[in-house]
Amino acid sequence: MPVLRLRRLKRDSAARDWSNRTTLLSKDLIMPYFVVSGKDVKRPIKSMPGISHLSIDRLVRDISQTRERGIKAILLFGIPEVKDRLGSGAYKKQGIVQRAVKAVKKNFKDIIAITDVCLCGYTSHGHCCIIGENPRPETRDPKYSIDYKSTLKVLGKIALSHADAGADLVAPSAMMDGQVGAIRDTLDKKGFKEAGILAYSAKYASNLYFPFREAMASGPQFGDRKAYQMDYRDSDEALREIGQDIDEGADVVMVKPALSYLDIIYRAKEKFNIPLAAYNVSGEYSMVKAYVKSIGYRAKGIETERNIVLEILTSIKRAGADFIISYYAKEAAGWLN
Repeated sequence: MPVLRLRRLKRDSAARDWSNRTTLLSKDLIMPYFVVSGKDVKRPIKSMPGISHLSIDRLVRDISQTRERGIKAILLFGIPEVKDRLGSGAYKKQGIVQRAVKAVKKNFKDIIAITDVCLCGYTSHGHCCIIGENPRPETRDPKYSIDYKSTLKVLGKIALSHADAGADLVAPSAMMDGQVGAIRDTLDKKGFKEAGILAYSAKYASNLYFPFREAMASGPQFGDRKAYQMDYRDSDEALREIGQDIDEGADVVMVKPALSYLDIIYRAKEKFNIPLAAYNVSGEYSMVKAYVKSIGYRAKGIETERNIVLEILTSIKRAGADFIISYYAKEAAGWLN
């Protein structure tokens, strides 16, 4: 193409839209929700402006709006009323996520319901696993260690309870070795071979999760999660973890967080022929909100917020993500439409 016409494509907005090689669509987005017990509850989460804890009736109402904007999938996180050392509320038949899934599937036949499978929001100690006492301090605390066998068994029970409630995909996020295989085996043996697994395969020990932990009241009460989440300085480990999850039966794999790990998303997409999700996490969301507020929301913030968010989400898709989980999903879908 002659240089002059190439320059015009770059200069003219309609021509740029026509010739671009990355198009972000509403169906690429997954909207996460925090569900709580009660009725008519909409409780704002302080560190995540615009995001709230929702009771199931409010959740259904919100999903109706999300669906109208072209979003096809949601991710559910439950906040239980009571927590204990073993996280037993996570797999109760009438647990908050189980009830939410039933309500979603009753009201929306065409919405893909994905459920988080983890223990951090249900355990009194805030770790993603069952904690035991022995000389191997995997929780980075000399008094405690991870009981892997018990954890995998419980993760299987959680996934089974979600599938039984009607979840289309379960999403194990505990980062326990062997969790995908254990869940796949449990689901298959109980007749849920059609239930899919969206694996948090490359989940880094990031500093960008704190707003989420406030929302879930799930911060660890001792130690940290670096023993089972990945070192952000390592990239090759991510590919090994993703490969292992695929071998164990994952239907979709995920990189989390997204923005600081675009290189991981790119490498994973290049190496593996499987649907790839990326999580635009709470800290990334809150940083944009803080920036927009700092420049003056009424003056130019709305337009700036839209442009920044669409730039970020497009960059994640450009890196190779097929699906993007984002707290901006509902707003972004509105802007795209």
